[in-house]
Amino acid sequence: MRILTTLLAATAIICVASCGDKVSAPAMQSSTYSGPTFESTLASAKARLQAQMDAPAVIPVPKDPGGGYTHEKHKANSTLIYEAGQLYKLTGEKQYADFAGKLLLAYADVYPQWPLHPAKKEQSPGRMFWQNLNESMFLLNVSQSYAAIKDTLTQEQRDKIETDLLRDMADFLSDGSPETFNKVHNHGTWATAAVGLTGYAIGDDEYVQQALLGLDKSGDAGFLKQMDKLFSPDGYYNEGPYYQRFAMMPFVIFAQEVERNNPELEIFEKRDAILMKAIDATIQQNYGGLFFPINDAIKDKGIATRELVHGVAIAYELTGDKGLLSVAQEQGRFMLTPESRKVSEDISAGKSEPFDYKTIRFGDGEDGTEGALDVLRASKDPQDLVVVAKNTSQGLGHGHFDKMGLLIYDQGKEILRDYGAARFLNVEAKYGGHYLFENNAYAKQTVAHNALVVDETSHFNGDVNVGNQNAPILGTFWDDGDLKITTASIETAYDDVAFDRTVAIIKDQAFENPIIVDLVEAHSETPHQYDLPFHYNGQIIETNFKLAAYKNMRAPLGNKNGYEYLWKVADSKAVDGLSQVTFLLDTRFYTITSSVPQNTDVIFTEVGANDPNFNLRREPAFILRSRKSDGVSYASVFEPHGEYNPTVEFTLESHSRVKSVKHYENGGDELIVIETKSGEVVALGVSGDADEAKPHSVSANGKDMTWTGPYHLFHSVAHTAGAK
Repeated sequence: MRILTTLLAATAIICVASCGDKVSAPAMQSSTYSGPTFESTLASAKARLQAQMDAPAVIPVPKDPGGGYTHEKHKANSTLIYEAGQLYKLTGEKQYADFAGKLLLAYADVYPQWPLHPAKKEQSPGRMFWQNLNESMFLLNVSQSYAAIKDTLTQEQRDKIETDLLRDMADFLSDGSPETFNKVHNHGTWATAAVGLTGYAIGDDEYVQQALLGLDKSGDAGFLKQMDKLFSPDGYYNEGPYYQRFAMMPFVIFAQEVERNNPELEIFEKRDAILMKAIDATIQQNYGGLFFPINDAIKDKGIATRELVHGVAIAYELTGDKGLLSVAQEQGRFMLTPESRKVSEDISAGKSEPFDYKTIRFGDGEDGTEGALDVLRASKDPQDLVVVAKNTSQGLGHGHFDKMGLLIYDQGKEILRDYGAARFLNVEAKYGGHYLFENNAYAKQTVAHNALVVDETSHFNGDVNVGNQNAPILGTFWDDGDLKITTASIETAYDDVAFDRTVAIIKDQAFENPIIVDLVEAHSETPHQYDLPFHYNGQIIETNFKLAAYKNMRAPLGNKNGYEYLWKVADSKAVDGLSQVTFLLDTRFYTITSSVPQNTDVIFTEVGANDPNFNLRREPAFILRSRKSDGVSYASVFEPHGEYNPTVEFTLESHSRVKSVKHYENGGDELIVIETKSGEVVALGVSGDADEAKPHSVSANGKDMTWTGPYHLFHSVAHTAGAK
């Protein structure tokens, strides 16, 4: 088979696109850059505004929720005002200042008369928009524009805009909405940044101090408190990467203005340069340009969002880190700012270097003590195998109930996936673009993730307040040569069940590609049902058991906690304590081989039951289900293998190399032994003790396997390079 692989190598060279081979990020760097530039961005903005400048201002009376005409029109107008101000600052051409002034005056004419929005949301409604979050975003844009053009306005025009628009809106967002303004939350970040920028724009330090320190200026709320509370010391944002990128824009834009006006605050040095760490952490939490979709996340969001484009440009101005240039290259867009122009110029000058993607642990919580997001990368190539272990805290109201859940990526694609959020953002026909009912009912429930479910009940019984008080206990995080591994445990997700999970990427000559070892154990003294879902992405190819499919009729898998949304499409029993499922995604095969208790059910499901409005995506999964009186152990090997090429019509190594996976234990010491069909044996020793000098031993098939330290990789006998 390997000879055939070699013979076909030349063929594969001519079919990179069809074969799915990815060129690594370092190879993609070039001194010749042919993508978008700042100058092309500037030209596009000029053309866009030129088409609008002679048209009358259209300021509709607020009516529609998110996605509706009035909502989108006001958003578009705020962008026009912002861009006009930036173009004036960049070019000095007064026509742009005149256009921005015209729109600002038009809004000043009507804004004071607007009551609360008729489609106001259930929390913190706005006047121009259905929620005041959008009002904050509007003010953040227009206050920057006003600061740029105010010297071109008459005193009468300034008084009109400042009194009837900027102050009126800032007062509404601060004193008029204290529940949002003083909240440690991304909505609070947008509100404080918008009001603070307004204060700088109109020269009113009262607004600035309220923004920095809270309405009473005590420091118990406000922008500085949010910098302390919302980020961990590693720069991880409590709500996850989707909301981290959203919050980054007000954080960095307002901080930049604070640095210009109040340099004595040393805002970018605060908490050991926490904002720079946060920008780096946001970038680290992407794969293939898209953010890890944990918690309430729209899966289409990625590093090209304007929030992070601003963040990367500002970070590059402050740090000169050339790795950020390759990120900007991948973003493929620029903002109308001087720092974005500098990024573009340095990319064109060939100064880009590959961004340093790492195997990394991001501690969660303001002190970094509330769990962590653990990211294991097989190599520096950002398109290579990546494992994300979600050992984080709950993530506030946007958090999902998936303690120690798992995501896997390979070849630029999501392989073992997370559902993300049930939402059609700004699609008015789908609940006005708001989070759907199914977000709480399915997407947040534990069974919608690759996490252990006990008795068909979600972690913390689906109670956010309880979840926010409990985080996993972290084990040792290890990145050493051929072994990258993390462990976490939790005792509070269920009343009488504690469980832990160890996930590792290992490299050994027995396998052509790196493989993943996943050990999930639950401990209890009472009987329970244990479900471990794997939400795979691809087409089932083969199993080691005979499937019994429900060909003519389907029923939901359960009636609550998300189970009611899963069709039961097939089931079977694992064979002699082994479950093996192979699926194909594009050009590569993947096999999950699991050591399971005897009589374990393997249930195949598909999302879509009890969904008459087609609000959910139809995604497949299979679930390992055991009923045990004394806890359970699932030891799985995730194996990428082979190649399928329909273009030149060949298939290589479509069958798994794994013959067996066995799990042994001795007290707190664990051993997972993997035997290949060719007789090679690879083993992983795991201990709950972090002491690197402490010895451990587990007997397997009459042989004692010993090691020191929390983990040890026993390479196959033929392996020499990097052997422990």
